[in-house]
Amino acid sequence: METNAAIKALVALGHASRLTAFRLLVQAGAEGVAAGQLAQAMGIAPSSLSFHLKELVQAGLLEARQDGRFVIYAARYDTMAGLIAYLTDNCCQGAPCDAAPCTREPRA
Repeated sequence: METNAAIKALVALGHASRLTAFRLLVQAGAEGVAAGQLAQAMGIAPSSLSFHLKELVQAGLLEARQDGRFVIYAARYDTMAGLIAYLTDNCCQGAPCDAAPCTREPRA
């Protein structure tokens, strides 16, 4: 993932409603969720959610597809994986690392 794409994704996730929507769609799996169902689950107005979903689609984090009269949104796991890889590139100075916290002292 390029730096500009990572910035765009992180900016999109930097809003509570967008982060919540993205996390719910990641949990929902590849089939996705209708926008109306997502709005109901989040307790926000569909028009507000529509704005946030558009931002996530533009950042490449979601895909949208028409299913009859419904718009179904699903997480783009490839983009999510790319963002995680970008953020952890050369983690622990390139040494193999696990979920354990880093033992190095932070640089001043």
